[in-house]
Amino acid sequence: MLVVGPLGVGKTTLIGTVSEIRPLATEAVMTQAGARVDSPAERSKTTTTVALDFGRITIDEDLVLYLFGTPGQPRFLPAWRDLARGALGALALVDTRDLAASFDAVGHLEDLGLPFAIAANVFPGSPDHSADELRSALDLLPDTPLVACDARDATSSVKALIALVRHLVHTTTETS
Repeated sequence: MLVVGPLGVGKTTLIGTVSEIRPLATEAVMTQAGARVDSPAERSKTTTTVALDFGRITIDEDLVLYLFGTPGQPRFLPAWRDLARGALGALALVDTRDLAASFDAVGHLEDLGLPFAIAANVFPGSPDHSADELRSALDLLPDTPLVACDARDATSSVKALIALVRHLVHTTTETS
């Protein structure tokens, strides 16, 4: 499974929160050179994923998810093709403080034809949008799962992943 979204949305945090193994994180300090092209919603962010994050979670004895977190900067979108090869689906994290920052990630998933669910990561002080407002702003199809999530909370993050898995099972069942 891919975990995607814009810079600073919580992908590394979500993977670290749910992974039953010590997650592989390729975090590096953000540099002045990068500041010219990367603009995280959270201005206090000092590190960024430079390759990918990796974690694993066992849902039950028959289902183990391998989670691959992508870098959030738009310049890394082409690298998603390699990470998406063999992926069953993706969880797209969005930040309701800056929905426009998520448009590229959601559009890229659509271009890849990869089934996905949306998890609106709740940050302190985030605007409270209704599900209908979020669906409209993100131009989601009616069957695309949309859940609220706190990437720092294991239960909340697992619920978001379960929504994705249910969607994948439903989508697979329909096409069989």
